Amino acid sequence: MIDARLHALRRLTVAAIGVGVVRCASHDSAPPPPIGANAHPVTLLRPARGPISPVATLGREIFFDPALSGSGRISCATCHDPAHEYGPPNDRAVQPGGMTGGNKGVRAVPGLRYVAFVPPFSIGPANDAAENAGAARAAVQSAGASRVAKRAGAMMGASLVPSGGLFWDGRASTLQSQATGPLFGHAEMDGGNIITVANRLRQRYGERMAQLFGEETVATPARLVDEALFAVARFELEDSSFTPYSSKYDAYLEGKAVLTSVEARGLSVFEDSTKGNCAACHLDRPGPQGEPPAFTDYEYEALGVPRNDSLAVNRDREYADLGLCGPARRDLSAVAAYCGLFRTPSLRNVATRKVFFHNGVYRTLADVVRFYNLRAVDPGAIYGRDRSGRLRGDSDLPASFRGNIDTIDAPFNRRSGERPPMTREEMGDLVAFLGTLTDGYRFSGSSDRR
Repeated sequence: MIDARLHALRRLTVAAIGVGVVRCASHDSAPPPPIGANAHPVTLLRPARGPISPVATLGREIFFDPALSGSGRISCATCHDPAHEYGPPNDRAVQPGGMTGGNKGVRAVPGLRYVAFVPPFSIGPANDAAENAGAARAAVQSAGASRVAKRAGAMMGASLVPSGGLFWDGRASTLQSQATGPLFGHAEMDGGNIITVANRLRQRYGERMAQLFGEETVATPARLVDEALFAVARFELEDSSFTPYSSKYDAYLEGKAVLTSVEARGLSVFEDSTKGNCAACHLDRPGPQGEPPAFTDYEYEALGVPRNDSLAVNRDREYADLGLCGPARRDLSAVAAYCGLFRTPSLRNVATRKVFFHNGVYRTLADVVRFYNLRAVDPGAIYGRDRSGRLRGDSDLPASFRGNIDTIDAPFNRRSGERPPMTREEMGDLVAFLGTLTDGYRFSGSSDRR
């Protein structure tokens, strides 16, 4: 019932930002815009702002409360730090947790900003309409660069593509169920069982929860924990700090900021179907009603990122993180076509992150872009070679599933030995553009400052 309430609230929120879009008219007689300016500005419809509800206020306190963890030292905010766009505050590939704080995680911590708009997990036809809609809208000046929708996802599993869901593997479809995992995870908050967590909640929030949810709820451990996690979900949904849409790129879309020449070139590389081709998965155009771009299509890809040997779990050479196939979720473990696939993350605030991909194998955006540029044409530069010159195990995936790795979409559609799709300068331009996706941009008139 609580999940249903969240779905309803999500629908209302999406509807709220989908009303009343106003586009700025362009005039044929107007002088051409300066380089880096958006020739076709739009008005973005952001979520309504206002005071959060009493339930969300309670959820905020729970979100920052370490007392609910087994160690008494870890809260949701420990790994999802608001000072770091609700992402991890450090450069650890995975975060430690548990009763002593010494249990090692197995995956990099995703950010929670904009997480409220991730659709529930589903498997169905590829969302080509959404991916191609941007071209028709032509809301962004892209220096004539072309872009195409990705094809790899549509080629597998009889054209049925996994999409949506929370975590890297989509195993939770609501914010409430997502919050449940860390609260009880042995490498995270490790709060114990339902009875233990309920007792802590009752001691700290019993009176307020009785007022909000009723005395019977407070007396029933499972319901008490459910309502506490529902409150956390409401906080993530209602508090504007989770959905600011205040990046320089947002200002650019609205005609309030001008990209530097380097950033503008980076945008072209981002959208160019023969270069970065990032926009095929990280959608960068406003929605049909003026919704700010999500910079993800919410679908799943197997990219073949290198194994991260620094992870404790990878000391076991037989261990493999198969994404949709497990080990965190089990319901798709028999679907070989999905093994090694992880959900495409949003690129909003990506420049503030210090580790990248599901296993945190890279620590800089420059290294990430280099991976995309060289994986197909120079795999030895990405995976290394042994003393005999043979290519080492070329990804985090067992050999039996490497056929799932994307070799169809640019920049992965080239052969070994061919010229890389991006020059060194273009890779630098792309990194500069990704920096425009960081929230908190401040603008004054036509100036470019953050």
